[in-house]
Amino acid sequence: MNSLFAKLRQSEIALSIGIVGVLIILFVPLPSWMLDFFFALNITFSVVILFTVLLIQKSLEFSVFPLVLLVTTMFRLSLNVASTRLILSEGHNGSAAAGKVIETFGHFVMGGEFIIGLILFIILVIVNFMVVTKGSGRIAEVSARFTLDSLPGKQMAIDADLNAGMITEEGARERRKELEEETGFFGAMDGASKFVRGDAIAGLIITAINAVVGVSIGMVSHDMSFDAVSDAYLLMTIGDGLVAQIPALIISISAGILIAKSGDDKAVGNAIYQQLGTNHQTFFMVASVLFLIGTIPNMPGLMFWALSGASGYYGYYLMQKKDAEKQAEENAKTESKAEEVATAATKEEDSLTEALAIDTLKIELGYGLLKLVEASKGGRLMEQIKSMRRQLAREVGFVVPNIRIRENMQFEPGGYAISIKDIEIARSGLEADKLLAMDPTGTSLPINGIDTIEPTFGLPAKWIDENQREEASFNGYTVVDCSTVITTHMTEIIKDNMPDLLTRNEVEKLIEDLTPNHEKLIEELIPAKLTVGTFQRILQNLLEERVSIKDLPTILEALSDAVIKTQDVTALTDLVRTRLSRQICHGYVNHEGIIPVISLSAAWETEFLGAQDGLNVAMEPSKVQGFLKAAKDKIEHAMAQGLNPVILCSASSRRMVRTVTSRAMPQVPVLSQNEIHAKVNIKTISSI
Repeated sequence: MNSLFAKLRQSEIALSIGIVGVLIILFVPLPSWMLDFFFALNITFSVVILFTVLLIQKSLEFSVFPLVLLVTTMFRLSLNVASTRLILSEGHNGSAAAGKVIETFGHFVMGGEFIIGLILFIILVIVNFMVVTKGSGRIAEVSARFTLDSLPGKQMAIDADLNAGMITEEGARERRKELEEETGFFGAMDGASKFVRGDAIAGLIITAINAVVGVSIGMVSHDMSFDAVSDAYLLMTIGDGLVAQIPALIISISAGILIAKSGDDKAVGNAIYQQLGTNHQTFFMVASVLFLIGTIPNMPGLMFWALSGASGYYGYYLMQKKDAEKQAEENAKTESKAEEVATAATKEEDSLTEALAIDTLKIELGYGLLKLVEASKGGRLMEQIKSMRRQLAREVGFVVPNIRIRENMQFEPGGYAISIKDIEIARSGLEADKLLAMDPTGTSLPINGIDTIEPTFGLPAKWIDENQREEASFNGYTVVDCSTVITTHMTEIIKDNMPDLLTRNEVEKLIEDLTPNHEKLIEELIPAKLTVGTFQRILQNLLEERVSIKDLPTILEALSDAVIKTQDVTALTDLVRTRLSRQICHGYVNHEGIIPVISLSAAWETEFLGAQDGLNVAMEPSKVQGFLKAAKDKIEHAMAQGLNPVILCSASSRRMVRTVTSRAMPQVPVLSQNEIHAKVNIKTISSI
C-alpha cells in the first residue's frame, strides 16, 4: 500500500490519472456527493493558482501555467457536463438533486429571485469574457510578438556580455535557456488565452441549455408549475453557472496578473507597494481631494474625512521616514570624510612610492566617465572588469594583472585611454549618458541617434538615449552601455598583448601551482632540460596566436618529448602546437562541425619556402603585397558568406605565412596541416 501511494505521488502518474479522470467524468454519471467534492476541488485549484501567481517573483517561475490552464478548463467543462446531466435528469426531485454546492450557490446569490441570480451570472460572464480575458489575451499576443521580434537582439546581447567577460559560459547558457523558455512561455500564453474565452462562451451556452431544456422537461414531462420549475431547475441552473464561473474568473484574473507582471522580477504585492505606496506627496494630494469630496452636500463626509485623515497620516509617515534615511546618509558621509582626513597623510606618503611604479594595465577616464566606477550611482565598470579577468583566466590559462583605473583631467569628459606598462595602446571617446547601438549585420532598421564608430572592432554605431533601448533592440541593434564598451575594448587589447603580460614571475607561479600534481614531469624538464626563460618564450609564442596555455600538463609533456630533438624555441613551439591540435581546432569549428579553410597553392608554398631566411621572410615587397591582397580578398569573400576561415598551409611554411599576415590580418589564424586533428573535419572553400 505504501509503495502504491509513493507511485501516486509521482507527478507524471498523478497528471495522467487526473486527465483520465476528467474524461471519465464526461461520460459516467456522478452521484451528487461526488459532484460536490469535485466542485470544491475546482474552487481549491483556482485559489491555489491565484496565490501562486501573486507570490512568485518572475512569470517564468510558473511556466507550466498554459498547461495548467488547459487542464483546469477541461476539468471545469467536464463538471458542467456532469452537473447538466444531473439537473436535467433529476431536477424534478428538488433543488438538491445536483448537490449541495450548486443548491447553496443558487440560494445565496438569487435570494429567492431568479432574475437577480440571472443578472449576476451574466455580469460575471461579461466581466470574465469582455474585460479580464480579452485584456490578458491582448497582452499575451503583444508580448509573444515582441518577445519573438527581440530574440536576435537579446541573443547578441548575451554574446556581447560573454565576450566582455561580464558572464561565464555557464551563465551564457543559462541566459540562453531562460530566453528560450521566455519565448515559449509567451507563445503558449497567447494560445492559452483562447481556452479562457472558449470556456466563458461554453459556460454561457451550457447555462442557457440548462435553463430552457430544464424548464421544458419540468413543465412537460413532470407537470410542474413554473414556480416549482423556478425553485428547482432554474435555481440549480444559476447555481451551476455561478459555481463554474467563479473559479473561471479567478483563473482568468491569475492569467492576467501573470502576463501583466512579465517585465517585473518582484512579487505582485511588493511591486505595487514600491511603485504606488512610497511617495508622500501623492498621499498628501489624495488627502486633500478626499477632504474636498467630503464637503459636498449630502455626501457621507465622515467616511471621506476619515479616509482623508488616514491618507494624510500615511503621507506624513513616509515623509518622516524619507527624512530619517536622508539624515542617516548624511551622517555616513560625514563619518566617511573624517576617515579620509585621518588617512590622508598616510596616503600622501604612499602616493609618492606609487608614482615610481609602472602600471601593467591601466584605464584612464575623463571626469565625465567617473560615475562608471561608482557603484552608488549605478556604475558597473569595476564589477565588469572583475568578471572579465575571471573569464580571461579561464580562457587563456593565467590570471592577467590587476587593472588600475585613474582619472585624467586632461581628457575630454567622455574620453578614455588604455595603457600597457604606461604605454598608451588605445584612446577613444564615449557619450557618458547614452547607450551604444551597434548594427553587426548591417540589416537593422534605421534609428535616430548620433553616428559614431564602435572603438573595439570599428563597427558603425549610434549613440542613443536610454528610452530608445527597446526600440533599438526591436530593430535588430545590439545595445550596450559605456561600461561594456570599455570592458570589451580592454578585453581585446589584453588578448592582443598577452605575450607582454606573461611575466617571468607569472610563469614561475604557474609552475609552482602545477608542481604538487606533476612534480616528476617538472623536475625532469625544468630546469634540467629547459630554462624558465625558454619555457616563458614558448608560452608567449602560443599566446601571440591566441592559443590557450591552460593545459600546461600537455604542453610540458610535448616539450619533454621535443626537447630531445631540438632546443630552438620556434621549433619547440610548433611541436607543442601539434600536440595541442585538438584544442586549437576546437576554437575554429563552426556550428556545422567543420573548419572552413583557405588553402595555400603550391606556387605560394614554393615562394615562401624559397624566401625563408632564418626567422625572417626574404620576399620582395611587391610579392608580399600581392599575397596579402589575394588573401584579404578570399577572406572577405568568405566572411560575407558568414564564415570565419583559417589559412591552411604546410608545417614548413606556416611560421612565415603567419609572419606576413600578422600585421595586416592579425585576427586570421594560420594553421599547418600537422595541426589539424584527425577527428576534425575541414572544408576547403577557396585557395590562394
